[in-house]
Amino acid sequence: MTTSLLAAAISPLGIVGIVILGLFGAMLLFFILPNFSLWIQAVSARAGVSLFQLVGMRLRKVNPRIIVLGKIQAIQSGLTLTTEDLESHYLAGGRVMNVVRASIAASRANIPLTWKQATAIDLSGRDILEAVQTSVNPKVIDCPEPSKGKTTVDAVAKDGIQVKAKARVTVRANIDKLVGGATEETIIARVGEGIVTTIGSAESYKTVLENPDTISQKVLAKGLDAGTAFEILSIDIADVDVGENLGAKLQADQAEADKRRFQAEAEKRRALAMALEQEMAAKVRENRAKVVLAEAEIPQAIAESFRSGNLGIMDYYKLKNIQADTSMRDSIAKPPTSPDKKN
Repeated sequence: MTTSLLAAAISPLGIVGIVILGLFGAMLLFFILPNFSLWIQAVSARAGVSLFQLVGMRLRKVNPRIIVLGKIQAIQSGLTLTTEDLESHYLAGGRVMNVVRASIAASRANIPLTWKQATAIDLSGRDILEAVQTSVNPKVIDCPEPSKGKTTVDAVAKDGIQVKAKARVTVRANIDKLVGGATEETIIARVGEGIVTTIGSAESYKTVLENPDTISQKVLAKGLDAGTAFEILSIDIADVDVGENLGAKLQADQAEADKRRFQAEAEKRRALAMALEQEMAAKVRENRAKVVLAEAEIPQAIAESFRSGNLGIMDYYKLKNIQADTSMRDSIAKPPTSPDKKN
C-alpha cells in the first residue's frame, strides 16, 4: 500500500503538480506578500483598494504606497476619488500626493476645484498645492524683485526730478486661470510700468512725495491682473525717495553738446577762412609773377622799337630820366628806417 502511494507521488503527473504549486507559492511570495501590509492598511481605513489592485499596480510599475496613502487621505477627508483616478495621474507623470493635498485644502476652504482641474494644473508644471495655499492666504510680491539686482522703480516727473519707488503687491491665486495664465514676472513688470507712467505724468516730484497713495490707486485701477494667474488685492507703496535732478543734468549735457557743436562749426569756419586766405595769397603771387613776366618784355619791346625806328635815342634818354625821377620820388616818399631795423 505504502509503495503504491509513493509510486503515485513520484509519477510525472505528480511532479507537474508539485512544480505548479511551487510556482504559485513563488508568485504569492513575490506579488502578494510585499503588498499585504498596504492592503491591511487600506482595509482598515476603508479605502477600497483590493489586493488584486495592488498586484496590478506592481505589474503596471505604479508605486502602490503612493496610491494607497493618497486614497486613504482622500477618503478620510471626504473626497470622492477612485483608485483609477490616482493611478492615471501617476502614470501621466503627475505628483499624486501634491494634488490630493491641494484638493483637500481646497475642499476645506470651500474653493471650487475639481480633480480634473487639479491634475491639469499639476501636469502644466505649476504647484497646485502652493496655488491653493496662495488662494487661501494671499501672497506679497515685491516690485521690483530684489533678486534681479534692482531695489527701486525709477521714474522722472515732469519737473525733471527723479523719483525712486518701491511697491508691495498683494495677490491671490486665481484657480480658474492657473492653466495658461501669466506668472508673477508679468505682475511685477506691469506694476513697474504703471508706477513709471504715474510718476512720469505728475507735474512735480513734490506731488508724488505728498500723496504716494495716488500711485497705488492709479496703478490698481488699470486692471493689471488681466490674463494672469493671480488677482491683485492691493498695491502698497512701501518707500518713495528723491533721486537725481535728471532734468538739470540733461540740460547741462545738452548745453555741453551744443557748445562742442558750436566750437566745431567755428573751427570749421576758421579753417575755411584760412584756406581762403591761402588761396588769395596764392592768387596774389600768381598775379605778381604775371607782372614780372610783363615787365620782362619791356626791354625787348624797346629794343624792337630801336630796330624798327619807332624809338629814337632822345626818346630813350627821356624814358630813362622819367624812370630816374620816379625812383627818386619813391625813395623820398618812403619813411626813414630806424638804425635797429637797418642792422
